[in-house]
Amino acid sequence: MPGSATQGIEFDELLIFERGSAGRSGASLPRCDVPAIDPAVYFGANARKVPADLAEVSEPEVQRHFTRLSQKNFSIDTAFYPLGSCTMKYNPRINEWAARLSGFARLHPYAPERMIQGALQLMHDLERALAEVCGMDDVTLQPAAGAQGELTGLMMIRAYHTSQGRSPRRVLIPDTAHGTNAASCALNGLITVPFPSGPNGVIEVETVRKLCEQFPGDIAAIMMTNPNTLGLFESNIMEIAEVVHAAGGQVYGDGANLNAIMGKVRPGDVGIDVMQFNLHKTFTTPHGGGGPGCGPVAFKSHLVPFQPAPVVARDDAGAFRWDTDRPQTVGRLRSFYGNFGMMVRAYAYIREMGREGLKEASEMAVLNANYVRVKIADTIAVAFPGICMHEVVLTDKDLAQKYNGGKTVTLDLAKRLIDYGFHPPTVYFPLVVQGALMIEPTETETRQTLDFFLDALKAIVRELEESPETVHKAPHQTRMRRLNEAQAARKPVLRWTRNSASTS
Repeated sequence: MPGSATQGIEFDELLIFERGSAGRSGASLPRCDVPAIDPAVYFGANARKVPADLAEVSEPEVQRHFTRLSQKNFSIDTAFYPLGSCTMKYNPRINEWAARLSGFARLHPYAPERMIQGALQLMHDLERALAEVCGMDDVTLQPAAGAQGELTGLMMIRAYHTSQGRSPRRVLIPDTAHGTNAASCALNGLITVPFPSGPNGVIEVETVRKLCEQFPGDIAAIMMTNPNTLGLFESNIMEIAEVVHAAGGQVYGDGANLNAIMGKVRPGDVGIDVMQFNLHKTFTTPHGGGGPGCGPVAFKSHLVPFQPAPVVARDDAGAFRWDTDRPQTVGRLRSFYGNFGMMVRAYAYIREMGREGLKEASEMAVLNANYVRVKIADTIAVAFPGICMHEVVLTDKDLAQKYNGGKTVTLDLAKRLIDYGFHPPTVYFPLVVQGALMIEPTETETRQTLDFFLDALKAIVRELEESPETVHKAPHQTRMRRLNEAQAARKPVLRWTRNSASTS
């Protein structure tokens, strides 16, 4: 099949510390023009006794080393990346061009307001655009990632309750929520109250009502993802919001899956008080890899006084400035104001797509997910039959019973997909689904790509019947065969030392 995995030359790559030799360098430095000093005079006991054990390599060695490492990576630029719940959509290169414009890329964070009017306007306009997309009154761009956005939203909720003379601590979290929700609660000194979703995979109003009655006066909020991590739309959201508000709580909407409803449903219109965006999931800024993120938070007017400071404001003359006079703010969440390059990318995407384009993106994301659901249902069971949203969750329960004595085959399916040239989908999540395979095709994938992926899944299921060991021992085409993941998790080797260096 076109674009599938095939054999080819792959280099064994040493660590950079195992290359080079003493005195080798790829740099051409001018002669030192300052007097030599003894560092111990200035640093005392903190001065090094021996030089740092740094790699001494030539420029070609460095270039080849990092180029070869990049060739080992799987990326959205090389193939389909169907991770469920992560929205690994393609990042348009026009966004990268915009972020690299010298007027943006070379700005200094301490530049005076009069010299950064364009940047301040971009942030101001992006806040307005995001507020419009989700039906909220205001937005802060300061949080560095979605998880920090969650933390910020709960900080604002806690500050709001304090301003009302209250201190409720319990936060209701369904089993279809994202895992970071509980961590955000813990960091805020709040108590999580987990509860199960209904048999159809969505939250039931009566369950929420009973919990609110169980903890009268102590409901700080409910955190719910819509669509949830099962790829299902929380159809009871408005009634749930009414119940929580009546109990004195706030409704936090995890905006991680906004990619499914953008332009179709505005969270602020259905009872959500505060939510975070994941710009890397919905607005095509780079995703993962340890790089910079951006997790804006949108909120209703009653939470505006508590947003992080400073705030981008516009004076009567039309000039933009930093507003630091925010007496009820939860404070500063990170250095400066946020990861500006990510803001530029998201702004470029929104301007390019426009209102109708954002709506069409959601429609295509949902269409692609349902295409996968319908085409694979006869081969691998769908956890919750019926129309899904942006992702579909499969279960291996039938395959495990039929081909593997009841033992899960999800990991085997995922590993074998690598041999076919596909990154595996998310596996064993959500936890409420036995042997889950969570697939999110996103709107950027073509029907042909999805057909290749579906053909690979069907071929692997046939292999389970005809040649089961081929699947159980996969992958076969990778340089490293199947690893002992349990041992790697329990006894990770995270630091190189010269004593462990290769002798090759």
